[in-house]
Amino acid sequence: MSTPIDPVSPIGIFDSGVGGLTVLRALRRALPAEEFLYLGDTARVPYGNKSPELITRYSFENTLFLLDRNVKIVVVACNTATADALDRLQRHFSRPILGVIEPGARLAAERTRNGRIGVIGTVGTVASGAYETAIQRFRPGAEVYAQACPLLVPLVEEGWLEHSATRLIIAEYLDPLLSRGIDVLLLGCTHYPLLHELIAAHAGPNVEVIDSAGAMAGVVVERLAAIECARQQGTGGVQFFLSDRHPHFKRLGERFLGDSIEKIELVNY
Repeated sequence: MSTPIDPVSPIGIFDSGVGGLTVLRALRRALPAEEFLYLGDTARVPYGNKSPELITRYSFENTLFLLDRNVKIVVVACNTATADALDRLQRHFSRPILGVIEPGARLAAERTRNGRIGVIGTVGTVASGAYETAIQRFRPGAEVYAQACPLLVPLVEEGWLEHSATRLIIAEYLDPLLSRGIDVLLLGCTHYPLLHELIAAHAGPNVEVIDSAGAMAGVVVERLAAIECARQQGTGGVQFFLSDRHPHFKRLGERFLGDSIEKIELVNY
């Protein structure tokens, strides 16, 4: 028998590094009374170039870390971990565990006008075919063009959000997709919204750039309501945990969240 869920328990989020902060920001806006625990697995970033078996092991360890702190729901704020491990996590644990792929895929399927959708992601996410499968489920017959972008996560982690080199690399990755006539570009990695302005500028006004963070927040709101575990009162807050020191986490986090990060706890698990 599963343990009852306490509505005042926090929501747990894990990602390989800073990218999951895009999901955290959306969740805080949608659920201002909630407490959050954010785990960035910075000791093992990036995930996108690692094997599915290794990503699955990391994902189980991250989930156990959060569940040991009595979170009421786990948000897998990493596309690679969602693609490789979500099904097994959901089968193994009784607590609700949600991933970022399906909400973004549904939104992209709804917003396309011509049925041509581009997806950019890590090598692992693109190789999994998870976005193509999910988009086809919501819009059968859609033409989905996926492009692996292995250099973008390190650029974000390095804080090169407006660097000229980043602009050139974005152009190299996007041009093959734009030549296909896509009208929607789905950012299939939670790091990529930190580059949203550069990506949208290169994609042009006829391509809608979508990230899954807002859609993910809506799914979490719905799930908490379904299990009657939404926190009704409180001012909210976040505890940050990292598995290793990260030179840019605090600066990028404060910039993106629009709030100060007072304390980051380094953990070994």
